[in-house]
Amino acid sequence: MVCSETCALDLIGATYVRDVEPGEVLVVSKQGVKSIKPFPPQPLAHCVFEHVYFARPDSYVFGRSVNEVRTEFGRQLAREGPVDADVVVPIPDSGVCAAIGFSEESGTPIRFGLIRNHYIGRTFIEPQQSIRHFGVKIKLNAVRSILEGKRVVLIDDSIVRGTTSRKIVKLIKAAGAKEVHMRISCPPTISPCFYGVDTPRRSELIAATHSIEEIQTYLGADSLAYLSLPGMLGAVAPSQRSYCTSCYTGTYPVEFPRDSHSYLQLALKLDKVG
Repeated sequence: MVCSETCALDLIGATYVRDVEPGEVLVVSKQGVKSIKPFPPQPLAHCVFEHVYFARPDSYVFGRSVNEVRTEFGRQLAREGPVDADVVVPIPDSGVCAAIGFSEESGTPIRFGLIRNHYIGRTFIEPQQSIRHFGVKIKLNAVRSILEGKRVVLIDDSIVRGTTSRKIVKLIKAAGAKEVHMRISCPPTISPCFYGVDTPRRSELIAATHSIEEIQTYLGADSLAYLSLPGMLGAVAPSQRSYCTSCYTGTYPVEFPRDSHSYLQLALKLDKVG
């Protein structure tokens, strides 16, 4: 069995053996499994965004438990961005693990003050603002009895355009929250991904063109803090090994055409080949 995440193995009662290595080709036949490595060795650059957002928390990615890594993100975030508050509220579902870690480290109780409609997909991927706006409106609902009169620490995994986070802050305040302090369990996203992650152009990434103070004002939050890059890498890989962090640094491990026209033409050719 070969799959993209180990949680799929759990579902069918299979046993995890190992990861498929970068640059490795597996040939599965009646004779068994054959491993071929046709390319010369290259420096590794695992996608750190798998641990931040994409992978399920019940999976192991690059040899690490996603649940434990995200929980450690939250613990480190509480150390770096402490705040006096009454309750920690995760933005479900991707902010839950970090919120648990933040609560553990800060001693502030965690409550599920936002309820998610699980029939709605991931809103940041939707192509149009009108669709994302509608998705947020029916995806989340606030629990007034948890939020009213409270100083709230709102935990999310990332901010991309900022439009979704702004609507959620308004939702929390409309439910009666006294203060809303936004905490993000990764660094500011300043660069798009050119390796397959559907992130917007740089001009659409709010952290690429605005300071943290400006983003806080746009969101309507009482404070805003991100997890630092060293803090994130320390949590995901204590040895600081082999992770691609281009979305947070603008430094890309594999070159690509820098002008958008050439890049789009390359993508079109690859799509036709595929």
